[in-house]
Amino acid sequence: MLSLLPFPRHLTRLPGTFQLPQSGEIGLIAAEPAALRFTALRLQTALRSRPGFDWGLHADDGAAQSAVVLRLRPELGFERERYRLTITETGAQIVAGHPAGLFHGVSTLLQIHAQSADSWPCLSIDDWPDFAARGVMLDISRDKVPTLAGVCSLVDRLAGWKINQFQLYTEHTFAYRAHREVWEHASPFTGDDILALDAYCRERHIELVPNQNSFGHLHRWFEHPRYRQLAEVTDGYDTPWGTRGAGSFSLCPGDPGSLDLVRGWYDELLPHFSSRMFNVGCDETVDLGQGRSRAEVAARGVGRVYLDFLRKIQGEVKARGRVMQFWGDIIIEHPELIPELPRDVIALEWGYEAEHPFADHCPRFAAAGIPFYVCPGTSTWNAIAGRTANALGNLRNAALNGLDSGAAGYLITDWGDNGHWQPEPIHDLGFAAGAAYSWALDANHELDLPLAVSLHAYADPTGVLGHVAYDLGDVYRVAGPTPANNSILSLALQRPLDRMPELSTEALTRTEAAIGAAIAPLTHARSARPDSELLAREFTLAARLLLHAVARMRFAHGGGDRAALAIDLREITAEYRAQWSARNRPGGLVDSVGRLERLAADYA
Repeated sequence: MLSLLPFPRHLTRLPGTFQLPQSGEIGLIAAEPAALRFTALRLQTALRSRPGFDWGLHADDGAAQSAVVLRLRPELGFERERYRLTITETGAQIVAGHPAGLFHGVSTLLQIHAQSADSWPCLSIDDWPDFAARGVMLDISRDKVPTLAGVCSLVDRLAGWKINQFQLYTEHTFAYRAHREVWEHASPFTGDDILALDAYCRERHIELVPNQNSFGHLHRWFEHPRYRQLAEVTDGYDTPWGTRGAGSFSLCPGDPGSLDLVRGWYDELLPHFSSRMFNVGCDETVDLGQGRSRAEVAARGVGRVYLDFLRKIQGEVKARGRVMQFWGDIIIEHPELIPELPRDVIALEWGYEAEHPFADHCPRFAAAGIPFYVCPGTSTWNAIAGRTANALGNLRNAALNGLDSGAAGYLITDWGDNGHWQPEPIHDLGFAAGAAYSWALDANHELDLPLAVSLHAYADPTGVLGHVAYDLGDVYRVAGPTPANNSILSLALQRPLDRMPELSTEALTRTEAAIGAAIAPLTHARSARPDSELLAREFTLAARLLLHAVARMRFAHGGGDRAALAIDLREITAEYRAQWSARNRPGGLVDSVGRLERLAADYA
């Protein structure tokens, strides 16, 4: 009863087992065996971790009869990531046409080894992906900038799940030499960090794709006088969601200085990456036409003005030898303009609700001959513990419709809106599900996700941590109302008391009980991760935040103990600070924790 993540496309069980000898050899058969050394070292390290086991590596000519063989056979004509794994009573062999395929085959074998004692079940696997590109994008611009060690740890997990692209969503968190005032309090990624991460990813057959939003979402830049003159608006703007945004948000596309700023970013940022792709963002330019471009938008239309600036950006990207990725939300609102997009771009069709209309949007890009990715999300942001049901629906929806319409890739996004309050391990559930669905949807549609996440994300063979993550992420549905891109419990911690969502006493009691039931099994977890104690604290903090939200709603409508709420918030805030420091850089903490600290005034 193996749990594999992702589960292979074809797996056949064979009679018997392979009894692992304490001493053995891993043979590398390839024209250049050194190219397989890192992949083989992963397996050797796992074998040597067992007491008394000592396995070696050697270049094999095929006659040495090694117990485990990694064989590169490009003449087979396999797709880049396809592999065949066979375990018999005499040993194991992985065959692939490319080193990436052997890496994936070893990843599967490592998962089998982790669930075995000193013998492997005999089986045959033939496996390859649905989507050529399977990526993860991590938001590092909404306060939380993780340490390089933390990102590398995540990359290790993603590589083991056969993810092959990775992005760090960036607005102001790269240390541009000429723009120190923008990032000096944000603890940004430096050029040295990116060079190290790029090499780390390449070794694991992951492409680190550069990412710099280049049109909207630049409010952190416009906070500084030097850049404010380039903004579309300076005194606020109306949003499509019925709210009023403060300050500035997007570049003015008609200002020559806007493109000059973008050129400077690209000249400094891109040389740190080996990838030939580049995500320039350009999403949610909601203020376009409300300020300096008002007359041009009135004369030519907002879609045309947007597209013209996007093409200028694409020209800069192409001049630097890259292929532009861009978020497709604005252009999809102007479908008549989609055929005018350059054919050498990649549109990122994103949407984060389970019912997002991928089925309507994907064919529009496909019909115009525009390569595109489907981009669902983990549903962790604005939710504290996630929204499990929504995330899984969204991730499956994207995979199904992406396959139907011929999407070139699948990008799982994880955002940090409103302070990035969700603890780090919350996103693993969505990353794991997306990795499984994008590799082989049919084989993974009914995957036992809690068990798979417990084993392969949290190293907990009891299954407890996976179930805690899954069930805590489903609490949002117990409360009743399910607002888009948010949860009612998260809203309770974001809104002032006079705008508090109102739930019945019965609903509040039911929600408290669901939180308690979800977190109760935590003490029975047996994670082998070196940060297992921190994992338990993070899940506990998520549950405490959800419980505080329930108590806050009760207090706002005439119940609860003001003093008890104040004490609880102080304890939560102290623990939040401590956990932040364990995984993240200090920049952004003041802003993120400040959103929690502001609640204290309600209990004074």
